[in-house]
Amino acid sequence: MNRVQIRSSERALSVGTWLIVGGAMLYSVLTVTPLMAAHTPAEWRWTAPILPLVVDAAVVIVVRLDSVLARLGGHGGAWPVALRWMTGTMTLALNIGVSALAGDPVGVAVHAVAPLLLIVTAEAGLAYRRALTVAVLAVEARKRAEQDARARVMAEREENRLRAAREQREHEAAIAREQREHEAALAQQEADRQDRIRREEQARVEAAERAEREAAERREQIREQQQAERERLERQAGQQRELEAQERAERERREQAREQERLERERAALLAAGPPPVKLPEEQARATVAAAFAAGVPVRVAAELSGWSVGWASARYQEHRDGNAAAAPALG
Repeated sequence: MNRVQIRSSERALSVGTWLIVGGAMLYSVLTVTPLMAAHTPAEWRWTAPILPLVVDAAVVIVVRLDSVLARLGGHGGAWPVALRWMTGTMTLALNIGVSALAGDPVGVAVHAVAPLLLIVTAEAGLAYRRALTVAVLAVEARKRAEQDARARVMAEREENRLRAAREQREHEAAIAREQREHEAALAQQEADRQDRIRREEQARVEAAERAEREAAERREQIREQQQAERERLERQAGQQRELEAQERAERERREQAREQERLERERAALLAAGPPPVKLPEEQARATVAAAFAAGVPVRVAAELSGWSVGWASARYQEHRDGNAAAAPALG
């Protein structure tokens, strides 16, 4: 029998046990409740089902814990046995109590069936579970023994394979070592020859590098001299440009001053001419009004100096104001 069959048998035993326990509990409640009601004061007769339920709960505890202990291969000692027999005896006594008090042997026998079946089932179920546990342990032990035997065989095979592989590796290593020693001797000879050639080549390279460094140093000195000469010429050219810029700025300032003086003289001449005997030509009148506007002369005076009307002079003043207002944002 394998482990699956044992587990199936255990499940069948568990289901059957709980069916018997459930039926016995229901039968016990229906049988014992009238007995308790007959021996309980009238106002407390509603408590009659409590005692059979308490006894049946003890039966459930015993059956459940016995199944767990049996599955684990343990033993609870004397107290679980005492509780099991005490609950069974109480259940038997309560179920046959009514028939025994009435002197009915047939009733005693009939009502004793369920409690006795429950007691025997609990004891037999415990024995069955312990036997099943032993069987499971035996199956597991047999499996472990088989696995250990297979593991030992595999280990021996692996050890033999490793030993053969190790011997093969050692033989190949010996051949490879001899080959390496021969190749090392040839390589050492070649290395000595290459080292000699390398030293000779290195000496030639060092001589060429030394000559190249000397040439490079000479070129660097010449380049530094040329760079210093260029920097000196650039400084001179920069100083010359600064002098020319200063002279140019001075000439522009003098020209602007002369132009400003010329405009001031023309403006003063226009303003000093006084009111003309006749109206000036429009071009000349515009120049006079512009000079008056620049000098801050009132519009009426500008009109008198040009010989034109105050309205015309006022319009020209407004044109100059608008022009100045438009020029201010452009300059900003």
